[in-house]
Amino acid sequence: MRAVLLPVALAVAALAAWQAVVVLGDIPPVILPSPVSTLRYIVEHWDILLTHAVPTTLESAIGFVLATLLGVLLAIVITYSSLAREALYPNLVFFQLIPKIALAPLFIIWLGIGMQSRVAFAVFIAFFPVVIATTAGFTSVDRGMLRLCRSLTASEWQIFTHVRFPAALPYIFSGMKVAITLAIIGVIIGEFITAQAGLGYLIIFATARADTEVSMAAIVVLCVCGLLLYGLVALGEIVANRIFSAEPA
Repeated sequence: MRAVLLPVALAVAALAAWQAVVVLGDIPPVILPSPVSTLRYIVEHWDILLTHAVPTTLESAIGFVLATLLGVLLAIVITYSSLAREALYPNLVFFQLIPKIALAPLFIIWLGIGMQSRVAFAVFIAFFPVVIATTAGFTSVDRGMLRLCRSLTASEWQIFTHVRFPAALPYIFSGMKVAITLAIIGVIIGEFITAQAGLGYLIIFATARADTEVSMAAIVVLCVCGLLLYGLVALGEIVANRIFSAEPA
């Protein structure tokens, strides 16, 4: 209960302080709407917010899944091929150093204004932590365990499925937890630039009209969507750990 009550208590205290600052400071809603007015807008216009939340969440999930698959695949190649590691790893680090937001307009030019450009940009900025974390997991396996498996004539596939992959699960899911947040950021940036639906589009549209209450409501819904996606990743980690750590009957 402590792990649940402490974050909830802190969030409630922060919201109460926010409400008090707005009320006591007589801050106009165009500058900073109160939590009560934001919640009221969400309740009254939940259908509009849900309409925009669906494409954002769907694109973020697709980008995250593709980024995870690409990241794990590259990590496998880097782990099993020293030539690929020497050729790919420095270039991956180099591309990670490029300011991602500067490349977002190029993805729009290359792939158009549809969903594919936002998903591709989400994959581009989300796959790197999966590659790094997964590679660290694959290479951190106990060498004695690997020598024991080979001495028992285990194939590389058997070693991978029974030793490397289960041992790397904590690393993989650590990278995935970072990747899901980056995927959402990538989709939102794409929606900022060009979109006709989505929470990013709604935020930009409301900000242009100085409708801060709508922007705050969209941000709150975006946080909820991100929390749900992160929770699914955490749930997947629990399930995967139970499957791969189960004792044989």
